[in-house]
Order: sequence, then C-alpha cells, then structure tokens
Amino acid sequence: MSNIWVKKPLSQLLEAAGDSEKGLKRTLGAINLVALGIGAIIGAGLFVRTASAAAEAAGPAVTLSFIVAAIGCAFAGLCYAEFAAMIPIAGSAYTYAYATMGEMLAWIIGWALIMEYALGAATVSIAWSEYLNNLLGGAIPYEFCHSPFEHANRVMGDALTQFPTDLLKNAKEGVLLLSDTQLQSLPANLQALVQTSNGMINAPALLILLLLTMLLIKGTQESATVNGIIVFIKVAIVLIFILVGWQFINPANHTPYMIPEGVVGHEGIFKHGWGGVLGGAGIVFFAFIGFDAVSTAAQEAKNPRKDMPIGILGSLVVCTILYILFSHVLTGVANWQEFKLAGKEASVAYAIDKYMIGYHWLATAVTVAILAGFSSVILVMLMGQSRVFYTMSKDGLLPKAFSDLHPRFRTPFKANWILFVFVGLFAAFIPGSIAGDLTSFGTLLAFVLVSLGVWLMRRNEPNADRPFKTPLVPLVPILGAGICTAMIISLDIVTLMSAMIWMVLGLVVYFVYSRHHSKLQA
Repeated sequence: MSNIWVKKPLSQLLEAAGDSEKGLKRTLGAINLVALGIGAIIGAGLFVRTASAAAEAAGPAVTLSFIVAAIGCAFAGLCYAEFAAMIPIAGSAYTYAYATMGEMLAWIIGWALIMEYALGAATVSIAWSEYLNNLLGGAIPYEFCHSPFEHANRVMGDALTQFPTDLLKNAKEGVLLLSDTQLQSLPANLQALVQTSNGMINAPALLILLLLTMLLIKGTQESATVNGIIVFIKVAIVLIFILVGWQFINPANHTPYMIPEGVVGHEGIFKHGWGGVLGGAGIVFFAFIGFDAVSTAAQEAKNPRKDMPIGILGSLVVCTILYILFSHVLTGVANWQEFKLAGKEASVAYAIDKYMIGYHWLATAVTVAILAGFSSVILVMLMGQSRVFYTMSKDGLLPKAFSDLHPRFRTPFKANWILFVFVGLFAAFIPGSIAGDLTSFGTLLAFVLVSLGVWLMRRNEPNADRPFKTPLVPLVPILGAGICTAMIISLDIVTLMSAMIWMVLGLVVYFVYSRHHSKLQA
C-alpha cells in the first residue's frame, strides 16, 4: 500500500539540482532574478490598490500599510530564500513541501499554485485587454474583448443629454455604463436609447498569452531579457511620477495622517487610525504577490546558492521602497477622500489630470506602465506555472508530457502549450472577476506551508548545508505562517468555498492518478 506521507530525500533533491546537462538550462544571474521578481510584483496593484486602500481604510497612512504588508511578506520571503538557496529546484513551494511534509501535502500545494500562477495569469491577461482597449479609446469592439458571460449597457453621444443628471455624474469620456437594475428602472423611452452589447471572446487576452507563451518556449534567457526591458519601462514611469509629482504635493492632504475616528463611512475598527493602517495592509498585501515566483526559476539560476536570496529579497526591497514613495506622492497630490469617487482604476490618471497641470502625457504613460506591468506579470506567472508542472511531472505526479524539454531550447515546451490552452480558454471565455481572490488563496497557502517547512527542515535536517539562513527560527516562520493564515481567514466565504472545491478536485486527481504514478511510490 502506498504511503501518502512519504518525503522526498534531501539527497535526491540535491542530486537533481546538480544535473544541469539533462535538465533546464542555467542562464539566469542575480540581476535577472531581481528583474523577474520586480516583473511579477509591480503590476496594476501599485496603481489600483494604493488608491483603494487610502479611500477605504488608511487615508494618507497607506504608506504605513505598505510597510506592514512588506513586513508580512518579508517573513515568508526569508523562508523562501533559505529553501531556494538550499534546494535549487524549479518546483518552488511544491518541492519544499515534498521534502518536509510528505507527498500528499506537496501535491496539495502544487495544486494550489495553479490558482496563483495559472489563474493569476488568466486574470491579469483579462485586465491587460481592458487597459489596452482604454488606451486605444475603445477601438476594439465590445464583442471581441469580453467573455460570452458579460454584457454592457451603454449610452453614448447625443443620447446622453436626455439622461438624468444623477446618472450622468458617473459618465466617463462621454460614455455612461448602466447596471441591469438601473436600466430596468428607466422609462421606456430612455431604455430605447441604451445600447446593449454581448461579449463573444476576449481576443486581446488570448493574443498576449500566445505571444508570451511563444517567448517562453524560445528560451528562459530571451524571456528574462524581454522581462528586463519591460521592468525598465514601468519602473522608469513610476520614478517619473514620483519625481514630477513630488513638487505637486500639498502638505494639507497629509493632515491628519491617519483617518480620525468619527469620519462618515469609516466606523469600523479597521477603517480608521491604526486599525485602518492594518485594514489597508490587507488590501495592499496583494500588490506584493509575485516575489515567490522567483523561486520557480531556481533550477535555471547560474549560482542559486548566492543569487536566489538576492533575487527574492532584493526584488521585495526594491518594490517596497517604490510602493512607499509612490503612495506618499499620490496621497499628497490628491486628497484621499477624492479616490472614493474618482474610481480606483483611474485614480492615478485622475490625480495627474486634475492637479499636475501640463503633465497629461504622464497619465497616458501610466497606462502604458500598467500594460507593461501586466505583461511582465503574465510572463513570470506562465513561467512559474510551467516550472512547477515540470517538477511535478519529473516526480511522476503529472503525465510525462509536462516535463518534456524542447530539443533545441531546453524549455518545457509541451507544458507551456498545455498551459496556454488552459489559461487561454479561461481568459477568452470566462469573466476575470470569477478568479478574483482565488489567486490570493493559492499564494497565501504556499506562504504558510513554506514558512512551516523551514522550521520542520531545521528539525529534521539540522546539519544540512544552508547557504542562506532564515534568522530567528522558529519565530520568523511562525510569524510568517500566522500572518498569512489570518489573511486566508479574512477572505470572503465565496472565495473560500470555491478554493475548497478546487482542492477537493485536486485530491481526487491525486488518489486516482498521481499516487499510482509517483516515482517515490514505485
């Protein structure tokens, strides 16, 4: 009878890590890895979550929220750094769980990582499509940039003049979007002026996924080079906003720094004061998601013992500094209360257009930065998922096709194509809102198990070679696991139920297929 708790020996993992002739090609240096981390972390989160956290919970003290969230991530990041330097294998949290907690828990975390990487890539590609269409002024027909499950009720042009003022205040760029409830409440003569469009396929999302999949198949170094260029563009635009915006900061917007008690709409404990800072940290935490994807490239690092900790922790430090400066400038240029009405997605462009006179071009540049940010996030997520699949396949838990390497490029090309089909179907035909916080659930679960795994490995393999050591063990792992568990619990019930259904499906796959094909069980 098979043992679902069997652990993969550390010696076997290290042997696989040392086989660079038959495995993945080692081409990445420390700078490449830091760029991969920044590429995965800085997406729209910086531009969207900042205003959201300020308006909903923290006010100008959103800068402190970023610091709190960064501390929470740092605990998990330190644990990832120890594992990645110690066991430079492509499987990331899946591999670490296999060595410390046994096969079934490794499978569970590998299955959960699909929510982080694959569904994350699908969700971001849908958002990429939306921002591209905004940049093009809505040139792409609604039918070809939305799923069949989406429709829009729109009023445009001369018809706008006939609609009530209270509705028109929500119109943007000469277009008023109505919910189904609002539409039904209108008199028949106004309903006749509304254009209802139904989605068919999200073609731009599918296109960006195809292009990035082809790039990943071509080679890791080529992908890292393109990612580096994208990272340079978006970081440059973020820095320009910080430097230019600094001269437009109004000190009055930072007073009081925290939302005082008694402000209407901020009655809850996590809506004002220090409680608001913590509430804001819960919102902006998701802007940090992605640094763990660096660990999936461990088997392609030239010197993983030294470079992996630099890549993981370095990207986290760089992004934290940028986040703090960015949020300080944004809440200084415009008052935090304006973001309640300005719209979270358009908050940065709103602040630039209203207060930074003469810099309208920067608002367009920010949209370009968001598109660039999305592109690099998708690239790193697709890369991370294909590497997790590769390692799970090498262990026999997934079919052999997932670990077949291209004869010339030495990349897991079949895994990349299978992943493109799976992610592409989701992106093309399913609304992005459905994935929502499922991505966060998969990430947080990985953080919890990696944090606990470091503690367990210290107990089980105390004499193992550790090029990088997590400080203050077991305190740091316990804090990392505790904070991330609290964040999992705080997710809404629909997300938790959906995640449980996904995990149950994963267990069915494990007991029907993976357990019987496991190389450790052979």
